[in-house]
Amino acid sequence: MGNIVAIVGRPNVGKSTLFNRLTESRQAIVDEASGVTRDRIYGKSEWNGVRFSVVDTGGYAINSEDQFENAIREQVLIAIEEADVIIFVVDVSTGVTDYDEAVAEILRRKAKNVIIAVNKVDNHQQIPEASYFYSMGLSDLFPISSINGAGTGELLDHLVKILPDKGVEEDMELPRFTVVGRPNAGKSSLINALIGEDRNIVTPLSGTTRDSIFTRYNKYGHDFYLVDTAGIRKKTKVHEDLEFYSVMRAIRAIENSDVCLLMIDATRGFEGQDQKIFSLIERNRKGVVVLVNKWDLIEKDNNTAKEFEEALKSLTAPYTDYPVIFTSATEKKRIFKALEEALAVYENKSRKVSTSKLNEFLLPIIENYPPPANKGKYIKIKYITQLPASVPSFAFFCNLPQYVKEPYKRFVENKLRQKWNFSGVPMNIFFRKK
Repeated sequence: MGNIVAIVGRPNVGKSTLFNRLTESRQAIVDEASGVTRDRIYGKSEWNGVRFSVVDTGGYAINSEDQFENAIREQVLIAIEEADVIIFVVDVSTGVTDYDEAVAEILRRKAKNVIIAVNKVDNHQQIPEASYFYSMGLSDLFPISSINGAGTGELLDHLVKILPDKGVEEDMELPRFTVVGRPNAGKSSLINALIGEDRNIVTPLSGTTRDSIFTRYNKYGHDFYLVDTAGIRKKTKVHEDLEFYSVMRAIRAIENSDVCLLMIDATRGFEGQDQKIFSLIERNRKGVVVLVNKWDLIEKDNNTAKEFEEALKSLTAPYTDYPVIFTSATEKKRIFKALEEALAVYENKSRKVSTSKLNEFLLPIIENYPPPANKGKYIKIKYITQLPASVPSFAFFCNLPQYVKEPYKRFVENKLRQKWNFSGVPMNIFFRKK
């Protein structure tokens, strides 16, 4: 199970900039039109060989100053409950504000590892000013500049030292299928329908965290762990906090799975929260089966399912090669079909293709449709091989790998998917120097 690091703090202190630096990406984008970043963004980071997840809690939905402190408190409480380490970002140019004190007061009461990142320390003259933030009663303090990276190395050195050792999960050789989705999509109904009929042949196994419960499902010739993301529904006053809480729970469940069964509510369609969770699954390179639940409540004709699936996959493009099952958990329609598809995706995830078959199939295609030339230089692909990895990964050895663009990578990936069954599994395509 991976560690989660949450970045918290008031608006405009540089949380999203720090997030982008830690994840070496530009995922966190502020909507200038509204001035508020509503999306909670998740990414992966690695430092000194230690991998961990980072959650940007930046951008609070605030309507008035009266709600400002409450919004901060709700976000910080959720982050504290779910994260292993908190990075509390403050702004050296404004000093300690009342809102900083409010967050610090909450953090002092909790038995959590907290790091104060005093941001916008862009020169050595400002370093002494960072010491004023010790007045908040939190000892681990690092002056940084998230915009140019100054001080972030020292912060990360300390961060990886205090991350808890999650240990090795026991008895996890069987496939792990995790049911994820936003609240009220029907996850609990599906779990109950699958295990509620004959409980004496399923054996409970304590989850590695309090967030998930592993149930040994041993019926009808199948044997795997079914992971229930219990507690993903939480009663809160603010809808945005509920959404954030769901994403935090989904992160842990997804990281600990082989295949994710993403349940969406047919009556509501594929909404923003569903897209976020789908993105988490894809980024973690996990298998996926999309279950369109409550299909019995939809008025339909012969084309309704096809149109729904096409609309759904248009929102997840270019990744569209995954199974979509239309289910009704309450009426137990096609729920076992969902399990069969999950098992098929698990097999696809471990599929191996010999080097000889890869080259025999792909080299003639590449010869007819080579990568576009770049600045008069022609790219010649010599051979292809599958790499030993947890998900299908293929290396294309060529003379100028730096000139191969993303569209051509998608082209060869589509050819691989057309020839071999990798449905439901993200694929890695690498071009390397021969």
